[in-house]
Amino acid sequence: MIGKGKSISHTNASMAYGWNQEKDASVILKEYLAGETPQELTKEFEIIQSMNENCNRNTLSFVLSPTIQDGKKLSKKGLGDISKKFLKQMKLTNRQAIAFVHRDKAHTHIHLYVNRIDFQGKAYPDSFIGKRSNEAARQVAIEMNLKTVQQVQAEKLKPLQKIRNEIRSIHIQVQKKERPKTFDDYFKKMAANNVKVIPSINKGGTLQGFRFEFKDINLKGSEVHRSMSGGKIANEIAANSNGEIVKNSDQAVNIAGKTLELSTNMITSLAKKAIKQTITKGIEIGI
Repeated sequence: MIGKGKSISHTNASMAYGWNQEKDASVILKEYLAGETPQELTKEFEIIQSMNENCNRNTLSFVLSPTIQDGKKLSKKGLGDISKKFLKQMKLTNRQAIAFVHRDKAHTHIHLYVNRIDFQGKAYPDSFIGKRSNEAARQVAIEMNLKTVQQVQAEKLKPLQKIRNEIRSIHIQVQKKERPKTFDDYFKKMAANNVKVIPSINKGGTLQGFRFEFKDINLKGSEVHRSMSGGKIANEIAANSNGEIVKNSDQAVNIAGKTLELSTNMITSLAKKAIKQTITKGIEIGI
């Protein structure tokens, strides 16, 4: 099961989407609400939200997606239980909340809307809410004996173990023997071994990591091996170049003549490596 979450301001539109009858929607959870239409539910949310004028994105929107197989087996009560347990994991009990199940596609999923403002007028902290939502969904899946996203991923990757080992072996050889000092150099040396490295760049132009294409199989670095995440590859190349791969105060790198901003995870990884190296050097010279 996968969980996604974010704070939103368009409560009415989201409620209307959740209650969309074209998606074979039905209510599976309703907490501290009496309304029977999206408009009525929104007004009830707004009464509580008026207690906190500083919070603009005052509704929490979650999507909980069991696997296709689990979704087929789950009853309306079972889906409601998922919603309740998820709220408990997120510490969001005793708030206005409503959950709808959509069964219009093979992949059954839940849309859960929760008032970010509690009955005392306090706003729920939404930092890292996406990451926390996924972890809460994982805990609920374990509790209810449903498949977690990690288990699904492991099942998907198991038949590709030989390919993954080959890609990783080539990567290790390139790093040890060739010691590329730039990303372009790394791409070129991997290509010489029949592995195409593809930068993963989001819509904002931020470098998130890398994908690897080998023998018509395309995998994310983390799917090949945990040591091949974007941050770890960046650290290896930075070590070869004495940190010269980064620009603009360690916030960007040059790839194929373009300057790309680094993702937060990659920046953090590089920063941790730099701090560790500084401490090690200090110990070596007796500081």
